[in-house]
This record gives sequence, C-alpha cells and structure tokens, in this order.
Amino acid sequence: MGSAGVWSIIVSGLVLLLAGAALSVVLAARRRLQQLRAGGIDVALRLRTDDRGRGWHLGVAHYRGEEFTWYRVLSLRSGPNWVVNRREVEIATRREPSASEVYALPQAATVLHLTGRGEEIEVAMGADALTGFLSWLESAPPGRSVPWAS
Repeated sequence: MGSAGVWSIIVSGLVLLLAGAALSVVLAARRRLQQLRAGGIDVALRLRTDDRGRGWHLGVAHYRGEEFTWYRVLSLRSGPNWVVNRREVEIATRREPSASEVYALPQAATVLHLTGRGEEIEVAMGADALTGFLSWLESAPPGRSVPWAS
C-alpha cells in the first residue's frame, strides 16, 4: 500500500471520528433540552447590559422552592448556570425589548433588570412566565417587601 492509501485511511478515520463526535453532541444536547423542557419556562438571560441588544442566551428556568434556577439551552453543564434566591433579588426596572433584541428573546417578552447579591442581570420572558415569576416573588415569606418597578 502506497503513502496515498495510508493518508486516505487516516483522513477517512478522522472524518468518521468527527462525525461521531458531532452526532454525540447533538444527541446529548437534544436529550438535555427534553429534560429541561419538562416543567420549565423559556427565559432569556444576559449578564452584561449592551445597548446594541447583544449578549442574550436562551435557556429554561425552573422554580425550586426559594430558588429560581436557569439552565442555558446549549450547555453541557449538568447543573444550573444561574441560581437566585427570591430573598436576594429585586426588580430594578421593567421594559419592553428594543428592536435589536426582539430576535433573541421569547415571543412577546418583557425584560426585567434584576439586582441582588452585588450582581445585576437581565432576564426576558413571555407574559405567562412573567406572571408566574412575579407571583413567585410576591409569595415571599411574611415581612419581606417586594419592590416593584414600573
């Protein structure tokens, strides 16, 4: 067998290896998305505000008692990417998405600027999810006031 035959075997092997890896990632991501969708709500999140509407990541959120957990859709991380305790979060402002943000957010989303624990983030969610989030905040333990932004 000549050197051309050896190279073609090596290239074929690499192509098969890459195809197998890509298929594994797609199947893992699909399985992860199906797991997260069960009982989850669509929420976009960004850690840094950007006037150009960039930096949004799509994810799925879940309520776990006092915690609101957010999982990035395209992540192989097994745990949540962001967790907040309702006792530690306040709504600083509420707004409609800008024209440059609409494409990256859930349909008919409202953007909330949240503060707490020395962090500032923005989350965007549709009307039904927003109602649930506000209800979750409002059901905080007695004695805890919930600041509402207009």
